[in-house]
This record gives sequence, structure tokens and C-alpha cells, in this order.
Amino acid sequence: MIDVPDDLDLTAPQARVLGALIEKQLSTPDAYPMTLKALTTACNQTSNRDPVVDYEPQLVETTIHALKGKGVARIVHPRSGERSTKFRHVLDEALDIGEAETALLSVLLLRGAQTVNELRIRTERLHQADADAIEATLAAMSGGDRPLVQRLDPAPGQKEARWLQLLEVGVEERAAAAARSSGRDGSGGSRQAGRVEELEDRVARLEARVAGLVEALGDLVDLPEGEPTA
Repeated sequence: MIDVPDDLDLTAPQARVLGALIEKQLSTPDAYPMTLKALTTACNQTSNRDPVVDYEPQLVETTIHALKGKGVARIVHPRSGERSTKFRHVLDEALDIGEAETALLSVLLLRGAQTVNELRIRTERLHQADADAIEATLAAMSGGDRPLVQRLDPAPGQKEARWLQLLEVGVEERAAAAARSSGRDGSGGSRQAGRVEELEDRVARLEARVAGLVEALGDLVDLPEGEPTA
């Protein structure tokens, strides 16, 4: 087991670089370890990333050195006949975790808090597991002396709980702020939906009363053409 700080406290760029390294190790092992150019491209992908970023190679290189200092990344110096320095992660060794846990952390680092079903879909190309297995893995990762993930209650208007990685500094506060914002939006949406339902109910009751009056008055009432009579 590698000596690694109890709290990694990754910055946002460190989380993105580490997540990209893990993703490419599991999805494209033939192109791993990664050159600086490939790693920069992986960080700046517009697909499977939230948020989308535009990192310069200098930032990525500085970040990988910081990750090395935290004990979760390594620099692979070029051997004879090679020209490029490459980079790899050692997060699984540092935290003594398996492929299932590493894959989940990668997607959480790259995409933020997600539900079990979202994680199942987004980890399929990294590690095959069904929803029950993923939920069990997350539950195990959330326990012990060093929790790696945290379960978040469903946001207003949502049915499923989400899971959040705890390697990045400030990630819990950002998730809480997003939930509060979602709650404001969600409560407004709920009020609007409730108002629509109330109006529809009132219209239905009025239509029933009109139909009753028409039936009681019979030929004394001449409704405009096209109006319902029942």
C-alpha cells in the first residue's frame, strides 16, 4: 500500500486529470500510460464530462506533478527509442481498491454526483456490473475510517438518491448548493404543476355542472355548436 494522505483534498483540475487517467486505463489500455497531449485531450472532452473544461497542457502537467506528490500518480520517463514522457495513476494501489471501485470513482470524478442507474450505464465500458452490485460497492465505499463516497438524498422532484465522490475538496458544499438550487427550482415546478392540476379539476367540475344544467333544462337551453352537452 502506498503512503497517501488521509484526505486527498483534490482540486477540480486534479480530480479531472485523475478521473481521465483512470477512464483511459480501463477503456483504452493499449494507449496507456498517456502522453501529455493525450491526457490534455481526455480532460477537455466534451462527452462524458461535467463540467466541460479547456485546460492548457501546462496546467495538466503541473496538475499531474501535484498528483504525484499526493501519491496517486506516476511519471513514466521515456525508455530507449521513446520520445515522450507518459503518465499513469496509482489510485487503486494507494487506496487498496479493486477495479469496480476504481471505475466508479473515475465516473464520479468526471461527471459529478450520479444515481446508481446512471453509474451503471456510464461504467459499462470500464467495468461490467448490475445495479445491485454497484449499490453494494458504493455502500462499502461509504463506510469505514476513510469513506470514498457519500449517498445524497434525492433532490426535490427526483426519486433516486445520488452518490458523490469525497476525494475532491469542497465537493460536498458544491453538491449541497446545487441541491438547494434544484430545490428552489423543483418547488417552483411543483407549485406550477399543482396549480395546473387545480385548474383542470375546476374546469372538470364546471363542465359537469353545465352538463347537469343542460340535462335539467332540456330544450330550454340552446348551446353553441360544438359545445359539449355531457
